[in-house]
Formats: sequence, C-alpha cells, structure tokens
Amino acid sequence: MTLNHKIKPIDFVFILTAVICLAPFISSPIALILGFTLASFGLVPTQFNLAALTKKLLSYSIIGLGFGINLNEAIEASRQGLGLIVSSIFFTLFLGWLATHFLKLDKKTGHLIAAGTAICGGSAIAAVSPAINARDDQTSLALATVFVLNAAALFLFPAIGHLLEMSQHAFGTWAAIAIHDTSSVVGAAGSYGDEALKTATTLKLARALWIIPVAFGSALMFKGDSKKISIPYFIVFYCLAILVAHFVPQFHSTYMLIFDASKRLLVVCLFLIGSGITVSKLRNAGHKPLLLGIVLWLAIGAASLTYIELFL
Repeated sequence: MTLNHKIKPIDFVFILTAVICLAPFISSPIALILGFTLASFGLVPTQFNLAALTKKLLSYSIIGLGFGINLNEAIEASRQGLGLIVSSIFFTLFLGWLATHFLKLDKKTGHLIAAGTAICGGSAIAAVSPAINARDDQTSLALATVFVLNAAALFLFPAIGHLLEMSQHAFGTWAAIAIHDTSSVVGAAGSYGDEALKTATTLKLARALWIIPVAFGSALMFKGDSKKISIPYFIVFYCLAILVAHFVPQFHSTYMLIFDASKRLLVVCLFLIGSGITVSKLRNAGHKPLLLGIVLWLAIGAASLTYIELFL
C-alpha cells in the first residue's frame, strides 16, 4: 500500500471486522466465517499481503502463548505424547503414499497433502514444496485441500469432544495430532478450554519440529534441493518464552496478560485465514486431492482418537 493510498470503504469494513475479532465474544469459528464472508462478497482489500501478515501474526501469537505454558507440564506432555506424534507422522506419510498410488494422483501433490496432514498443514507444505521442486499448481492444490479441512476442523472437533465428554488434556492431545495447521489447532483447543489450549500448543509445536527431517527426507526421495528447506524459527522463541516465564516468575501477571492477548490475536489470524478462502479456491482443489486429504484426515483422526480414549 502506497503512502498516497486513500482508505476505501472496503478497507474500513475489513479493518473494523478484524478489530471486532479481538473482542472476547468472537470465537475462532466465527472469525473464520467472518473472513470467508467478506472474501465471498469481495470485501477483502487487495493491496495488503494478507498471507505474509497472517504468517507473522501467527508466529507472534504462538510465541506469546509460551509465556502461559508451565515448563514442567510442557516437558511431561511432550514426553507422554512423543510416541503418538512419531507414530502418527510415519503412519500418515505411509498411508498418503499408498492412497496417492491408488487414486492415481500426481505424486508430488499427494506427498504435499500427506506431509501437511502428518505435521502442520500449510507450514509443512510450504517447507516441503521447494525441497521437492514442486510446481505452483501442485502446491496450490495441496494448500487448498488443507484450507478446506482446517475450516471444517474448527467446527467438528470441539463438537465431537463435547459429545464424547473428553477431558481438557485428552482433547488438546487429539487436536494437536489430528488437525493440520497450528492456527486451527489452537483455535479449536482454545474454544474447548485453557488446559486444552496449553496441551495442544505444546504437542503441536513438538510435532511441527518434524518439518525439518521430513523436508530433508522428501528432498532425497524426490531428488530435490535440501538447501531450500525453511526452518520454523518461531518454535525456538516459543520455547524461550516458556523458559523466561519459568526462571523469571516475578512477572507472572504480565505473562498472563501476554498469554491472553496472544489468544485474541490468534482469533484475528483465523479471520485473516478465512478472508483468503474463496469459492474458486475450493473448486480448484478438485475431487482427487480433496478425497486424499479426507481419507488421511479421517484415518489419523479416528486412529488417534481411539488411542487417546483407550490409553489416556
């Protein structure tokens, strides 16, 4: 946006709605719907790089959440969930490889969808895509598929959790394993409760660390370029925030303010994500990529839920 750019009614409506999403009565699913509604009516400003803005705000908000995480609880949650994280990643990638062959889907598109389902949605796709030299259309199809399923997860997961009367810890674990993007994980878990949010965030970011080895492995598999792998540095700062809150406890009240503000900022992120979802993007996803995404999502969702219900 240039300095001489005049504020248009579209800009005003969009910015006002984003500000309203900071209010406590706006939940993550509602924010997503508001964003999608504005996009559907052409009320999203085109001069803003919303994708870049969303990525930055999401990183800042996740780092802020670290100030509300107890170090000992984070270590215990990671220790308990490590086996589930590792097994779910390898299970999803293997099933994705099988299903891609069965559906006769483009191999790179299928692998990107599997990687996004196995680790952390759009972030994993963005990291793996350059490593395997994926084309823009292959990356877009994978991202569109993940967008659709992430939107559905915000509504379905809390409803199923309440229906099954899942505990906060159990739901947070399930959300971290079975939902793709970090934004949707924290959105769904945050609407379920603070304990669910803390558990989900900790396990989700532990899962996100697998972006690096999976991207390297993908580069070898497809004979791509391992030097193009992007590393999610915000995870490091999230861990630093946990350590600061633990070793400098005298500012606890300030940390809680940051934690609460970060939760509201996450809702705004989901509004921005919703504003990037259009009917044309949903159409472009096509039935085969979407079918693969649904199969993988149902498989990992059902398998992890069964494990959690039996053993947690």
